[in-house]
Amino acid sequence: MSEHTWRENLSQQRARKDEYFGEHPHSPIPQTERDDFDGLSYYDPDAAYRFELPLAEFDDHETLTVATTTDGEREYLRWGEFRFDLHGEERTLTAYKADPTDDRLWVPFKDATNGETTYGGGRYLDLESDAHHEDGRWTLDFNAAYNPFCVYSDAYECPLVPFENRLDTRVEAGERVDY
Repeated sequence: MSEHTWRENLSQQRARKDEYFGEHPHSPIPQTERDDFDGLSYYDPDAAYRFELPLAEFDDHETLTVATTTDGEREYLRWGEFRFDLHGEERTLTAYKADPTDDRLWVPFKDATNGETTYGGGRYLDLESDAHHEDGRWTLDFNAAYNPFCVYSDAYECPLVPFENRLDTRVEAGERVDY
């Protein structure tokens, strides 16, 4: 995909999400706040935060119990890990599945922007097999990183980012939070 096409697709995805948040009955934005909602905040698109990577799938898909924002728990399978170079150092993020038959990978992460320009609890990436996987490689695009719905409403329960997915660098891509 050309950089122009990538940027255009990202812009369209962001516009659709803003429309959903502003108008849809199931938006996480409380109804009383939607009139003032003028879109989410994002970092400018940056191709340096977009990677085409193989997934090093684990031989044993161990179950990990993840705490949630409402003191609950959810179970995920540790499916594999992505290794990539960011800011001159090799980084690793674990990908999870809620169910072994899912075609989707969930990649939650925390980084040094949390609590400053992004949600303090971290952000998520969802990787769909049909959209983010080709020829044995996955597209890990931090420009698509998003805040969990619990950022906008206490009505949502969100899984916390597992300790193993904490990056000791800034990921200035994807959704922001204006504090």
